[in-house]
Amino acid sequence: MNRLLAMAMLLAALQGCALREPMPAELENATPTLTPRASTYYDLLALPRPKGRLVAAVYGFRDQTGQYKPTPASSFSTSVTQGAASMLVDALQASGWFRVLEREGLQNILTERKIIRASQNKPNTPVNIQADLPSLQAANILLEGGVIAYDTNVRSGGEGAAYLGISLSQEYRVDQVSVNLRAVDVRSGQVLANVMTSKTIYSVGRNAGIFKFIEFKELLEAEAGYTTNEPAQLCVLSAIEAAVAHLVAQGIERRLWQAADESSFDKSSLPKYMSQARADPLP
Repeated sequence: MNRLLAMAMLLAALQGCALREPMPAELENATPTLTPRASTYYDLLALPRPKGRLVAAVYGFRDQTGQYKPTPASSFSTSVTQGAASMLVDALQASGWFRVLEREGLQNILTERKIIRASQNKPNTPVNIQADLPSLQAANILLEGGVIAYDTNVRSGGEGAAYLGISLSQEYRVDQVSVNLRAVDVRSGQVLANVMTSKTIYSVGRNAGIFKFIEFKELLEAEAGYTTNEPAQLCVLSAIEAAVAHLVAQGIERRLWQAADESSFDKSSLPKYMSQARADPLP
């Protein structure tokens, strides 16, 4: 009877740990999908339309944190993604306010243009490179900044309970990533707008176990658990998207650029970001 009771309690303790979403490798016919997007992406899509799109260039959006993954994971792998510039370009285009010029791969463009010019005067030249090349378009605004901070263990804690050899526990940890984005006037070099955003990164671990003597020399011991980590690159992406939305809102408020229809503000996501900018700072 005691053995049956102990097994029943074990199953009840481990039930919570067994209820989890299956990993992609466990799914049948798992195929790659589009990157999941946070609410900040849909806020960009919900911004009011601009009176005229801003021609912007992004030369880079570097990792300025200097943070590396802790040992023994890796002493040379960085904690945050090195593809923040690609994320910024995606966010700028999603907002609908910017016409982004390729600058990170500018050398590749110049090389291809040289190849086209060298081939134009040769016989049997393909039709697609016979036309004269137009000049490259210049940008009016330069977007600078980067990932400026990655703070680990900003907050951590947990809770647990044990009774008659059966234990349940939960632990969590909160990290934080910060992003800076500024718009610079190419003609004067003046910083027109500057914003900083932060996004928390949550990690949660749950464990359950049993340690109980069924009979005099028979010990029942079992343990199970799992950990859920919020992907750091998606948090960086969300922080960049929020920075772009704040940059657009800041420019509209300062009359640096205008929306096509100001009457549509109330139906857009713009008031949300304007109210955040006007909020009182933390004491």
